[in-house]
Amino acid sequence: MRKRGWATVLIDLPGPALEALAPLENRQTYGCDLTDTEAMQALCAEIRQATGSIDLVIYNAGLTWIGDFSDLGDQAHRKVFDINYFAAVNMAQALQLDLRKTQGVHLAVSSVAGFCPLYRRTAYAASKHALEGFFKSLRSEEMPHGVRCVIAAPSFVATKIGNPEAASSGIARPGSAPDGVDYMQPDMAAQQILDGLERGKAFIPVGRIARLSWIINRLSPRLFEILMERKIRKGG
Repeated sequence: MRKRGWATVLIDLPGPALEALAPLENRQTYGCDLTDTEAMQALCAEIRQATGSIDLVIYNAGLTWIGDFSDLGDQAHRKVFDINYFAAVNMAQALQLDLRKTQGVHLAVSSVAGFCPLYRRTAYAASKHALEGFFKSLRSEEMPHGVRCVIAAPSFVATKIGNPEAASSGIARPGSAPDGVDYMQPDMAAQQILDGLERGKAFIPVGRIARLSWIINRLSPRLFEILMERKIRKGG
């Protein structure tokens, strides 16, 4: 985005990972826990004042929970929804008027699990289904204001494969799962999302697995389930 002249803002949890990012031209970084609604709203106001114009909001914060539903506790289930769903929804509401002013874009990063089932990821799939349902419904409300609501659905993107936290608590970054299939590199996934955005797509399946999953699930949901279970169990 920066290469195309965009001024970008990156939000992540405060900490060493964010502090270690090298300064770049046309990029500002902010630390914030997006599940803290008051802190998020205050940050949106700060960004609004600093930039003067907000044209594109990418809702990409997320985590997964890997394990059997029988082991999924209420606390972990709610944590997945707080980050994957409610943080995005609350930010969309905080920036709704900004995007109406610029006739901008809400870009929600969902997943194949947002339109298909995914083995041993009940909470994650449920949160991504909810995210898609929200932004698809919001699309109809925002269209008269010239605002687009775009959903990108990647398959497995290699961001931090083999996160040891996944084995002990079940909580993991979506790109860290050891049982993934046909991982994409982040740069390639980002390029496909940007290309789809510029072509005016409302839904962007990202990667070969995502495109095949979309087609197979539409034609035969049961066939998709069989193929998915076979691949994921083998990968795990």
